[in-house]
Parts: sequence; structure tokens; C-alpha cells
Amino acid sequence: MKTIVIGLGNPILGDDGVGWRVAENVRRHIEPSPDICIDIDYLSLGGISLMEHLIGYERVILIDAFFSDQEPGSIMVSTLDGIPNYSGFHITSAHDTSLQNAMKLGTELGAQLPDDVSIVGISIKPVYDFGLELSPPILEAIPKATQIVVDLLTQNITIH
Repeated sequence: MKTIVIGLGNPILGDDGVGWRVAENVRRHIEPSPDICIDIDYLSLGGISLMEHLIGYERVILIDAFFSDQEPGSIMVSTLDGIPNYSGFHITSAHDTSLQNAMKLGTELGAQLPDDVSIVGISIKPVYDFGLELSPPILEAIPKATQIVVDLLTQNITIH
């Protein structure tokens, strides 16, 4: 199964870069194998641009920071269908759309897109300052989030 793991976020916005850091750790934990095709990428985009990176894959694991009332460092695992489609509430950019809407559009236009999209999210507080450092609760969450992604890959677990 052709799989891509994508660390999302902005690494110069402190805790928002946690997706990249987890993806870097996943790369170190996955043994190369001729039987398994796993690509790992790091991106700072969403919506239509992100959808374009998913074309041709059967399975995707997205790792990203998210804002919530949960404690920073809390980890959420879901499917793409299991998270809110925020563009339905008109809070995304007027120049783009949600990943859910982009996937629907891509499918309607004939793009080969994955049905299996898992999300591993790490709760953070809003980031207002530039910086490369992660806060202590986010640093502590990286090993657990890494293990979740490795388990999803190596045990071929799917999220429902």
C-alpha cells in the first residue's frame, strides 16, 4: 500500500512546528523495506495544495498541531471524516477550502486520492511569536505521537 506521512505546520512558529518534528522522528523509526512504500514529507499548507500532494497514494497519515480546550500536548487520533469541516462555518481563507472539500473536488475531477486518511493531532495553545523552540508539554508529546504513527504504519491499523 503506497503511503505518505506528512508533518504539517510551520516550524518557525514554535509549537505549530510539532507536526514536522513528529514526522522527523517517524523517519528515524521506520526501517526501509522493498515490500513497503512509505514516503515522509513536511509541508506548511492545506486545502487544495495539500490535496494535490496526496494524489497517487492509497493511505495518508497527517500529523498536525490543533487548538483546543485540551491540555497542550494532548493527542487526538481521527480520520479526516471524523474532524469538523471548518470551511462549512466560513472560517477558512477565502482563497482556499478545507481538505475535506478539496478531496471531494479532486475526486470529482478524477484525481486518484486515498480513501484512508488518518489524522494525528497534538493540542497546542495559539502561537503568536516566531521561534524554533517547542514548549515542554509539546516536547513531551513527541515520543507518544511518534509511536502512534509508527503503530499505524507497522501494524497497518486503520482508524474508524
